[in-house]
Amino acid sequence: MKKLAHSIRHIGLVANADRPAAARTVRRAIGLLESLHHRVSCDPVTAAFVEASVPVAESIAHLARDSDLLLVFGGDGTMLRVAREVAGLPVLILGVNAGNLGFLTAVASDRLGEALKKISHGSFTVDERALIEAQLECGSSRTLQSALNDFVIGRGLTSRLIELEVSVNDELLTRYRCDGLIASSPTGSTAYSLAAGGAIVSPDAEVLILTPICPHTLSIRPLVVNLNAVLKVKLVSSRLIATFAADGQQQTELSEGDIVTIRRSSRTVRLLRLEGTNFFGTLREKFGWSGSNV
Repeated sequence: MKKLAHSIRHIGLVANADRPAAARTVRRAIGLLESLHHRVSCDPVTAAFVEASVPVAESIAHLARDSDLLLVFGGDGTMLRVAREVAGLPVLILGVNAGNLGFLTAVASDRLGEALKKISHGSFTVDERALIEAQLECGSSRTLQSALNDFVIGRGLTSRLIELEVSVNDELLTRYRCDGLIASSPTGSTAYSLAAGGAIVSPDAEVLILTPICPHTLSIRPLVVNLNAVLKVKLVSSRLIATFAADGQQQTELSEGDIVTIRRSSRTVRLLRLEGTNFFGTLREKFGWSGSNV
């Protein structure tokens, strides 16, 4: 994390148009930002959603290139989508929660005014988060996908277990017989990996978490490896179709012999963190941890 050397002048707004309550929050944000003398603009979907009379960029990517900060109104799913679209750009991102439990949406909508004042005064730091990428070899096809949270290989619609051969840095790890396998970045440790029994990992840890989903042996446990390791996962099950998903949003079918190679991406995203907030405070708040006196 680091302090930002320059102030925030131009702020772009991106909203999840499937959340009607977000429109009111975006309109309120526009009024607050203009009163604080910030330039404000939107992507086309957001502008139509809130009927805002502010400049409209051609796309989210164009908006990001012209902005110092993107305010993203929605849930973690919206943040993940936007993060992949702007990965590698210097723009900062801050999520305003219009969803449910969220670790990436750092600001509650009812604390928006307080957050924007802190931003105007420069009371924030920047967290640089690594993305992970996966190369899919499906027959003669080669595709590359990226994720901020995780990649998941699952059994799709079949009720049968799938069998996956996994190697780390070209050394065989094991064959999993399971419902699926999650490869998670540190940022994604509090998402699907956590629900499947994986560890909570501080987002600044340089690790990759491998979490099996319902493995068919009690000896199999989640595994943590270096973030610079290269994972290779081969589907060895026959006569069934598995699925591959990036951040739970982009899906691809896998069949016998297909290989997924997962590694750290060269691209990062830059999340704005307000002064006085941190990952451990978020854990306490989201999970209701209060501790006890001995």
